[in-house]
Order: sequence, then structure tokens, then C-alpha cells
Amino acid sequence: MAESDHVVYVLECADGSFYTGYTTDLERRIVEHDAGEGAKYTRGRTPVALRYHERYESRSAAMSREYEIKQLSRGQKERLVEAD
Repeated sequence: MAESDHVVYVLECADGSFYTGYTTDLERRIVEHDAGEGAKYTRGRTPVALRYHERYESRSAAMSREYEIKQLSRGQKERLVEAD
């Protein structure tokens, strides 16, 4: 894998909720979510829109950041995606 192939992303679902995930292929993963083949959470909440992403050089760094984002409150996530 090339540098920065580890991506943490935040999607906004059709119902206005946020979903945070990790992938090594962002474009493919968004297509999967929109097709109802992504995470169980997003299956009934399509279409989804990419609102934010960060790239990392290691899987462990990306997964740590994914966990951090998942612990944020709704308001904190809104500020994160709006700042991008």
C-alpha cells in the first residue's frame, strides 16, 4: 500500500445522522455504503454523503482516530465536518 492509504471518514446519512468508518479505498467504500452493502448502520439510511476524511500512514493511527471521532458528541462532529 502507498503512504496515506488508511482513511478515516465521516458520512452524513439521509436521515441526518453521522457514520464514522475506516477504509483503505474511500471511493469504493462510499459506493458500497450507497448500494446498501456497507455497514449495517448505513443500509437503511442511504444515500450517504462524504462530509469529512483524514488520511494516515498506518492502520493503527487511523483506527485510533476513528475511535476518537466515534466518541465525539453530535455537536462536536458537526463542528469537525464544518471545519473541513
